[in-house]
Amino acid sequence: MEKVESKNGRPHFLEPLKISDIRYFIGGVGFFALGSRALLVVIGFQVYQMTHSAMALGWLGLIEAIPALSLGLFGGYAADHFNRRKILLITRAVSVFCALAMALLSWQNHGTALIGLYFMIFAAGVARGFADPAGTAFEAQVVPRHLTVTAASWVSSTWLSCAVIGPAVIGFVFEAWGAKGSYLLIAGFFAAAWVCVASISPKPQPPPPAREPLLKSLTGGWKFVFSNQPLFAALALDLFAVLFGGVIAILPIFADQILHVGARELGLLNAAPMLGALLISLAATHWSPIGRAGRNLLLAVAGFGICMIVFAFSKNLWLSMGALFLSGVFDGVSVVIRRSMVRLLSPEHLRGRIAAANWVFICASNELGAFESGMLAAWIGAVPCVAVGGFVTLGVVAITASLARQLRNLRFNSRTLEQQPDLT
Repeated sequence: MEKVESKNGRPHFLEPLKISDIRYFIGGVGFFALGSRALLVVIGFQVYQMTHSAMALGWLGLIEAIPALSLGLFGGYAADHFNRRKILLITRAVSVFCALAMALLSWQNHGTALIGLYFMIFAAGVARGFADPAGTAFEAQVVPRHLTVTAASWVSSTWLSCAVIGPAVIGFVFEAWGAKGSYLLIAGFFAAAWVCVASISPKPQPPPPAREPLLKSLTGGWKFVFSNQPLFAALALDLFAVLFGGVIAILPIFADQILHVGARELGLLNAAPMLGALLISLAATHWSPIGRAGRNLLLAVAGFGICMIVFAFSKNLWLSMGALFLSGVFDGVSVVIRRSMVRLLSPEHLRGRIAAANWVFICASNELGAFESGMLAAWIGAVPCVAVGGFVTLGVVAITASLARQLRNLRFNSRTLEQQPDLT
């Protein structure tokens, strides 16, 4: 197939869509994002309706984080030693089952339903521990190297588009059909994601290193991450920024107690940061932020922290949505840069295990961040919790910029995608 380049020498932004397997992969990402982000709104709002407790919201994050984090090593090992497509098919099927079980549990009394919902979240975390590294590594098999950044932008844009649509729509669905109808719709999204993955043609699995000891194989990805300062610093920066600066887990509290709105507005609040990140991902199909990757990443995370401070003190729905929207803009820049770094800096034989390490950082920041937010909000209140997190994020950026010189000066050639030498 003839390669089409844009005026700046990069592949034309439509070129990835000419490959059917990439289209199916993007479709699978999109449907799963619809379901997973809608699920986040429904489960959070339902649990808060049952308990009116910040701690109960925090436990949701911890319960999903435990299996996702503890299985991270094994998920990466599985992604490098077993068929990644089959892993995705199995785990997507588990997601369908969990959503259907949640719909059934919503017919039960509150005490039984709450315990069952927590158990299904735990099961979803088990599936995620294997699915996330397999999905990241499988993308490298589906997408040719010269399309890495352009395809990554399409994948990110699709995920973010659906992450906007899912929460925005599910709030209206929840008010019309309740939790039961919402979970059934989510199960349909997960089923569609399974069909998309099944439609991708089988890919040859890269052979793992011969006769590699199990412990060495399990820890190989982590050793590479720790030895690569730009990659480790970038992942750690995102970890602490989202761990302390995230707000999504306690949005039901802000919606109910501070902004005095319902499920529909809560869905829109969840969608706002995704909309901002979507616009950045669409822009990245024409403009790549990886030319000055390190500098841009640090500035983006600092902007995210400032937005969290503004959101914390806002009592107006539109100002709060605007702050969340801008936080998504800055987070979108960060996602594109980190996603490209993981792909471009990873050796092929370690790709699944490095992806697993990356997803452990993401899970730790998101799920443990949700737990931290819930516990801290229960202790000092929702507004101080988010404000403190924003200031901590700014401090983390300052420390990282000071200590991680290689990340600060990291550059890539936008045309060749090769890492540029540090000239300082």
